[in-house]
Amino acid sequence: MRGYFGIGVQGISKAGNLGAVMRTAHAFGASFVYTIDAHHKALGIDVTDTSKTLKHLPHYQWDSVDDMRLPQGCMLVGVELCERSIDMPSFRHPLNACYVLGPEQGSLSPEMQGLCTHIVKIPTKFCINVSLAAALTLYDRTLCLGGYPERPMMPGGPGLAAVEEWRKLRAREG
Repeated sequence: MRGYFGIGVQGISKAGNLGAVMRTAHAFGASFVYTIDAHHKALGIDVTDTSKTLKHLPHYQWDSVDDMRLPQGCMLVGVELCERSIDMPSFRHPLNACYVLGPEQGSLSPEMQGLCTHIVKIPTKFCINVSLAAALTLYDRTLCLGGYPERPMMPGGPGLAAVEEWRKLRAREG
């Protein structure tokens, strides 16, 4: 998969959730992680971030939305339940994206939503934990941009020939 992505949270307050978001970002190959207006206690992430993300990825800490700086050409994608949201299964992820999630028991600020190029929602009946939302978002990005073969019509996986062809393509892409 080409391109890059980062993921972060606005206003997060729980270290366990932030650690899980960062560990998930690291596992899915993020280029960077960030926080905006994070509670100081949320930065104690070592309990849940067992992969030690901060030793492997840049971490940007911004005090406010105004302080935020993204790479040129990077689209900001909010993950939020709001009127503007589109269902994630219908969304084509940008090649270069920065995902932003809201805090526990809260939403992305109107100011942040205004900066988002796109806002997507996970089609659930109610809000889910922020770290789970991050994992589902990055999994969906991987499915969308990962170059995987189409799913078969019948239950089960693709035939062995299709899997081998897919592996050869991935190896050529490097």
